[in-house]
Amino acid sequence: MKAAIYCRLSEEDRNKQFETDDSNSIQNQKAMLSQYAAEQGWEIYRIYSDDDYTGSDRKRPEFQQLLRDAEAKRFEVILCKTQSRFTRELELVEKYIHGLFPLWGIRFIGVVDNADTANKGNKKSRQINGLVNEWYLEDMSDNIRSVLTNRRVNGYHIGAFALYGYRKDPDVKGHLLIDEEAAAVVRKVFSLFAQGYGKTAIARILTDRGIPNPTEYKRQKGLRYKGPKSKNSTYWKYFAIADMLTNEIYIGNMVQGKYGSVSYKTKQNKPRPRDQWYVVKGTHEPIIDRELWDTVQWMVHSKAKPFAGGEIGVFAKKARCAYCGYTLRTHKAHGMYYLECPNHNVAQDACIGTFVPVRKVEQAVLSELKRLSDAYLDKDAVTQKVEFQNDIRQKKKQVAEQLDAYQKRLSEYSKGLRDLYMDKVRGFLTEQDFTEMSKSFAVDRTRVEKQIAEAEVTLEQLDQAMQNGDQRKELIDRYTAFESLNRPIVETLIDYVRIGRRIPKTSEQLIEIHWNF
Repeated sequence: MKAAIYCRLSEEDRNKQFETDDSNSIQNQKAMLSQYAAEQGWEIYRIYSDDDYTGSDRKRPEFQQLLRDAEAKRFEVILCKTQSRFTRELELVEKYIHGLFPLWGIRFIGVVDNADTANKGNKKSRQINGLVNEWYLEDMSDNIRSVLTNRRVNGYHIGAFALYGYRKDPDVKGHLLIDEEAAAVVRKVFSLFAQGYGKTAIARILTDRGIPNPTEYKRQKGLRYKGPKSKNSTYWKYFAIADMLTNEIYIGNMVQGKYGSVSYKTKQNKPRPRDQWYVVKGTHEPIIDRELWDTVQWMVHSKAKPFAGGEIGVFAKKARCAYCGYTLRTHKAHGMYYLECPNHNVAQDACIGTFVPVRKVEQAVLSELKRLSDAYLDKDAVTQKVEFQNDIRQKKKQVAEQLDAYQKRLSEYSKGLRDLYMDKVRGFLTEQDFTEMSKSFAVDRTRVEKQIAEAEVTLEQLDQAMQNGDQRKELIDRYTAFESLNRPIVETLIDYVRIGRRIPKTSEQLIEIHWNF
């Protein structure tokens, strides 16, 4: 008779072992089962071995090969250390051990727990073992989920890899540090989008520059990424850019739990509603400042469409037809960009239509800005009166929000330490447990205290810069001496532009500007 030996070792088994205990090791399983086969006088057909796989994983490669060979009837006996080495799922016990294996003429033996399909008397005990193993899987899944949920709620990063732009802190588990090389790419993506480039255009720019995409970047940094290597390792995709532009982790907030497992029996995940995500503010240093973030989010949600070439039109979602109120569309013809009413082609009486070169609208806006500046603005007087710079003010607001979040976390850690001490006094915790748990709290509290000190220093520096007002004149010039328009300027200054048709035989055309101020 030919016997197949199946061995399995999970990471959980490794964690249970002492240095001198190899009872669960693959080598021990192979030796024990080989000896058992020799004692029975059976020839070993093959040894199947899955290392670092749980008993609930149905996609174990050697397990799947064992089943294929069993169906092909290449052996008559399957030997395992225990039934749980083969599977911990009662469903698979019934499907294979009690169902298909007998049909294929295969005997199953669990040497240690005496599971033997040749012994009809112990079928119920095999089913009970299967049920106990099933309960074990469910309890273990609940315990793991509880631990992970607790860490998510407290703002600790629990993923295998840090988000592109960050790296794991080697000194503080669950904390993220900025990876400057990747962070520079993230800042470029946000900047390009704010300037009016579409997501596809940004992906094309990064690809053309030969910048490794996030997956390839992980490999280049030596991370143990198991995904297949792509032939186009620098190819960026639309969805990578889209996800990056809306990920709050880039402004210092930890966002986790976007996906949840369907069941402990499968690794398949499904999206979770936003109100079930775990979002903790101020857990790490932001890559994107709040002003740029807010601008990008407004642009994303306004859904301005890019025209051919990937760039979003300067007046996209801003220009309206004076006759029907429809938003004008941007298109390119003969090397020039135009705005036109899409409603004109719907029906003859739908709209008389609007058509205007983008450059003409831009010149009208620039001329009106200059007229308003000259008529109402004394630049020298304004320079003397301006006390705050927009960029510094936004930065101060951002740092103040982070400081507030850090102080709240410090309060939580202090309360946690007090609660631990009271539990020790009441006898709920041993001295050893109290020492170990309080040490973890103390490390976290020290880290947050350091972050608070750094934030307070930054606030003092920003206050000093605002009082000095060194850039006040540059700030006034920046907003009063436009030579051309771009997407961020239009978004900041203009609510919408109402445009009518050109008066025949003249160059006059209705261009009515509605400002945000």
